[in-house]
Amino acid sequence: MRLIVFFDLPVITKADIRQYNKFRKYLIGQGFVKMQKSVYSKLAINNTQAQAIASNIRKNRPKSGLVQIMTITEKQYQSIEFIVGESQNEIIDTLDRLIIL
Repeated sequence: MRLIVFFDLPVITKADIRQYNKFRKYLIGQGFVKMQKSVYSKLAINNTQAQAIASNIRKNRPKSGLVQIMTITEKQYQSIEFIVGESQNEIIDTLDRLIIL
C-alpha cells in the first residue's frame, strides 16, 4: 500500500508558515518522501498500517488549510505516468519487498 498526502496550507502570516513547516517536518519525520511540492508519499506494509498512519496524520494536522490522504496499491503507484520530468531516485517504486537480516 502507498499513502499519498496532498496538502494546501495557508502561508500568509508567520504563524501560518510555522504551521506549514511543522506539518511538513512531521511528514518527513514519519518517513514520507516528497513527490512534488506539498505532495508526499509513504509505503505501508498493509491496510492496517496504512490506517494507523492516516490516523496519526489526522492527530497532527494543522489547524487550517486542506490535507487529503489517498491510499493506493503499490501496483497502482507503479502505473503513475510521468508526462514531464522524471521519477525521483529516493522513491521506492518496485513490487519487490525489502528484507534486511
